[in-house]
Amino acid sequence: MSVRELLVLGTASQVPTRHRNHNGYLLRWDGEGILFDPGEGTQRQMLRAGAAAHDLHRICVTHFHGDHSLGLAGVIQRINLDRVPHPVTAHYPRSGQHFFERLRYATAYHETVELTEAPVDADGPVATVPGYTLEARRLSHPVESYGYRLVEPDGRRMLPDRLAAHGIAGPDVGRLQRDGVLNGVTLDEVSEVRRGQRFAFVMDTRLCDGVPALAEGCDLLVIESTFLDEDAALAADHGHLTAGQAAGVAAAAGVRHLVLTHFSQRYADPGEFERQARAAGYTGGLTVARDLQRVPVPKRR
Repeated sequence: MSVRELLVLGTASQVPTRHRNHNGYLLRWDGEGILFDPGEGTQRQMLRAGAAAHDLHRICVTHFHGDHSLGLAGVIQRINLDRVPHPVTAHYPRSGQHFFERLRYATAYHETVELTEAPVDADGPVATVPGYTLEARRLSHPVESYGYRLVEPDGRRMLPDRLAAHGIAGPDVGRLQRDGVLNGVTLDEVSEVRRGQRFAFVMDTRLCDGVPALAEGCDLLVIESTFLDEDAALAADHGHLTAGQAAGVAAAAGVRHLVLTHFSQRYADPGEFERQARAAGYTGGLTVARDLQRVPVPKRR
């Protein structure tokens, strides 16, 4: 049975706290696992969450601040220690390639796994496989940063009443799906478009064109909300979003479920992030992320 869910490994910004680990997010998408922004302690958080190195197929780094990348060394070495039986691909800003290489070879170990580096240096697709296309968009932060968007291809949903009206049943349904036409009946006549699902991951950034482009029409949006709205000037100075800004983008983009994360340690009440997100007009599903939380991708409409 396919699983589509987000496993939250850490939710702190800049420094970990007693209750929040550095960043780390594992997206389970059918048979693949995509690890986003592994901060310090990600390997241990994976262990606590029941996730293994074998679950990882891609690693996506938005930028090379420590809270988003210091866990790379441990994760990469664990992939090799456990002899993961499939290739792993790493995406990251090309301008930070020297940081990636330093982290990849931070200490001595024996390489046993094919780790492919696929640096990002422009907006657009960075990987296309049968189940999805992974895209990147430039964000606005003091260092080069990219957000990521996963788009599943549209499919077709068969309509039983129309199939019955044309006398199509059993193996003939599969033939029609395969060939596009059966005895003069076209696939369009007995089916409708089944919209592919969309996921986006937006970390450290000010409001910029890349943020709504990544969020547009997402079933699940993971987005930083480092600051509360009263600290909007501070957020802009440091290249971050507020809870209200993140939720406003989600509302305008038609996001079905919003996950707020990457919280400054200055705030004691996580409930205030939810209150400000709702005040900004977002009415969809909402999660103020906690470490080791699981957030399912919403079911298809």
